[in-house]
This record gives sequence, structure tokens and C-alpha cells, in this order.
Amino acid sequence: MKSCVSRILTVLRAEKMETHLSFVVLLSICSLSFSQECNQQLLENIDFPGTDIRSVYSPDADHCQQICTQHPSCLFFTFVRADWTRDNRHFYCYLKTTPSGRPNVRTPLLGVTSGFSLKPCSTEPQPCLPKVYHGVDLYGADYQSLFTADYEECQRACTQDPACQFFTFVNDVFTPEKIRYKCHLKFSWAAPILPIIERKAGVVSGFTYKAQITQDFKPACQGKLFPNKDIPGNDIVDLLAASSEHCQSLCSAHPACTFFSFVSNNFKCYLKNNKNEMVPVAKGGVTSGIPARFCQLDDSWVRAALEGVDFRGNDIGFELMDDADTCQRTCSENPNCQFYTYVQTTFFDSVYRRRCYLKRSITMPSPPKVSKLANVVSGFQLRNCVQSPQLTDKRKDVPT
Repeated sequence: MKSCVSRILTVLRAEKMETHLSFVVLLSICSLSFSQECNQQLLENIDFPGTDIRSVYSPDADHCQQICTQHPSCLFFTFVRADWTRDNRHFYCYLKTTPSGRPNVRTPLLGVTSGFSLKPCSTEPQPCLPKVYHGVDLYGADYQSLFTADYEECQRACTQDPACQFFTFVNDVFTPEKIRYKCHLKFSWAAPILPIIERKAGVVSGFTYKAQITQDFKPACQGKLFPNKDIPGNDIVDLLAASSEHCQSLCSAHPACTFFSFVSNNFKCYLKNNKNEMVPVAKGGVTSGIPARFCQLDDSWVRAALEGVDFRGNDIGFELMDDADTCQRTCSENPNCQFYTYVQTTFFDSVYRRRCYLKRSITMPSPPKVSKLANVVSGFQLRNCVQSPQLTDKRKDVPT
């Protein structure tokens, strides 16, 4: 608590906030952070109603808790289980927050489980998810299918494929018969996806030194870029990227991406799929390229400081810093920080100057939909479980 108060006094001096009200507000924030203790307890049949900030799909309350932990502002959650009977909202994970950091209300409710973010706990950046779920379909996001003898082999196939994040296996009594033993491998982003990128004078943004977009391969390679070239059409997804090299890394991580185009004026990264042909055309301000699949791309772009670029949103907090280099080092030393924005000039109100905003996004496997489906088994890759005590402590089959 003493160090927190010291930091508040530093903020007050630096920002010349001399009013009693300012001190009270900051002290209340400090007290909140001090009072947040590690609480791993899951509360069955207890609802935290209201204060939702987002809903996602999860196969169980443990996964929902990990999603809440990685979300920058989620403090607690309520998960709707498979045995919920009031309507069809099974497997909904409601992420929640309040200014106090605590649920406003706790009410008994059959079919839900509630709990708290593990941010105050010592957690793994990429948690091990060893459970498998019988009668549960992790629907969508398929990029490849094959036939395997059982769900264990399907999970091994997912674990050994760098692109696979989760799977659904169709067992030996599924109807129709022609797709029995089919193993569906599925993709979700294990790399941080930037929510908003804007050009803004007086700020500097960048990534943690530890940013890992693609799997670690040897040997190293430079990749292939086509400056001032566009490859029109064949888009499969568009997202934001800080540079053409960042866009290339995202394309390399996506199993369906065969080439890409990056538009520098709006930071749009278009991932494309066409296995038959690639036809670049001249276009200023656009860089296209080919992904790298079996080598490690040059990651010097990760250390680059982007002047006049704002990575807006997804803040996990801010601290006062003297320069952008210190901000990047602080982000790199924080296991929860993935990218940052530093406010460096007086273009802004003095309240914001010298602030280093640490940021993150959800990178754990997250299915686009979860539903009940008889005679299937689903689960996640086990690459994060190597030598993890979670694998021996938690691995079990979970029925619906």
C-alpha cells in the first residue's frame, strides 16, 4: 500500500493535480488495487447480474475465467452452463466489471457459475487447457479435417500442428455414418490483434520485445515483400497491422493465407487465399507479400517505435515515464503487456503527457461458437501443457 501511495504522490506532483478531490479519487483507485486479492474460487449456481462488458463462448467456467483474466478490463464473470434450462443460452461467458472491482449483486441462479479474474494471481500468459468435452461442439473456424482412430489422436494432431488451437472429433456412433472418425482442426489467433490503430501526433506506440506472432522455426528468413503492389481480391479476413512486416507475420500464422496486401494509410492488412494464381498490380501505398511457413521471419519490426501512431484501447493501466524507450522496456518486463502507447509531447492536455499505456488482447484459444452436439468430443491443443503441472492435475473428460 505504501508504494501505491508513493506513486499517487508522484502522479500528483507530475500532473499538478493539487485538489483534494483528485487525491481522493486516486487514493480510492489505489485502495481498489490493494484490495484485489487472488480469488480462484468458482461459485456454482451464483449469478453476478448486470455490468456486462462483453460476452463470448466458452466450453466451461475454467475457460471463461481464463478469458476474463486475459481481457484488459474484466474483473469477474458469469458462465451459463450446459445444464441451464431457462432458454438456449448455453456456454455463454459474460465478462463484467465495476468501478469498485466487486460485483454489485450476488443472486442464486441454477445453471450458472461465477468467478473472478486471475489477474491478481500468478498466471501463465498462455494457459494449459487439458480438458476434453464430450457432447460439445467447438463450432466453426475449421481449416483442415482428417480421419483419426479416436479423439486422443485428433488432439495429438491438433497439438502437433502449429496453426491448430482447438478441435472437434466425430465419434464412431455419430449420424450420418460417412463422417464418423472425422477430426476437425480449428484456428484462432494466438497472436495479439490490435483493436484500433490511428495516426496521432505526439504519441509513440510499439510492441513488447517478447511478441511472438508465428511459431519459432529455424532457419531464419527475410520473406518476400512487393512494395507498391496490390493483389486484389480473394480476401479471407481483414484486420489491423502496424506495418507490412507485421501483416506478413499475421499471414504466416493463418493456415489459409496464401498471400496478403497491406495498406499503409489506414493500417489495413488483407489476408488472401488463392492457391492457383497470384497477380500483383501496381498501386502506391500498398505492400503485398508471401507468408513464411517453415522459417523464422526477421522480427526487427517488433522493436521498432512507431512515431505518430496510436494503438487505441485495450489498456491494462498506465504509468508515468520519461521516454518511449522506458515505456517499451516496462511493457517487455510485464508478462501481461503485449503492446503500448506513450504520450510524449504537449499536444495533449498535461494530464496525459508522459503516460505510458500498457495494453493487451486475448490470445488464448477462443471458439467462435460452442453448442451441444451428441457423439462428438472437443478440446484444445496441448502445446502449452508441456511440463505443466496443470496437465497432470486437471486433465479429465468433461461430459455435458
